[in-house]
Amino acid sequence: MSNKEPIKVIAKNKRAGFEFELLETFEAGIVLTGTEVKSLRSGKGSLGESYCLFRKGELYIKGMHIPEYSHGNLNNHEPTRERKLLLQKRELAKMLAKVKERGYTIVPVQLYLNERGFIKLDVALARGKTKGDKRHSIKEKDMKREMDKAMKYKR
Repeated sequence: MSNKEPIKVIAKNKRAGFEFELLETFEAGIVLTGTEVKSLRSGKGSLGESYCLFRKGELYIKGMHIPEYSHGNLNNHEPTRERKLLLQKRELAKMLAKVKERGYTIVPVQLYLNERGFIKLDVALARGKTKGDKRHSIKEKDMKREMDKAMKYKR
């Protein structure tokens, strides 16, 4: 479970909350190369097109874009390579069981630097929203915005 506050948010997947109903979040480590770490520490990286998948009982993230490090040499990394996620065995087993059920998926939510200086990824166990659910979310957001606006003018 993710219970620590991030020091520096590198990338957020804003579409995740709109496209999916996020049920439970987990904090995962990522297997990275040196140039990837340097590029992420400089604040570059994107979760826009990324998704998580299981392969041989291990969780991987695919499509996460980390641009090449500007001062890297010939040994620079491939920007969209598949990266292994590090979670505890019981968390992986729980997620795998849910993914095998119909309608559940694992979605990357936020990439950040924690207080110890490690790069972590919050992944969520999620269920896809229907068109009606999305409309309901938009309606709730609009109502909240209008209420906040009314409260602001009331003071």
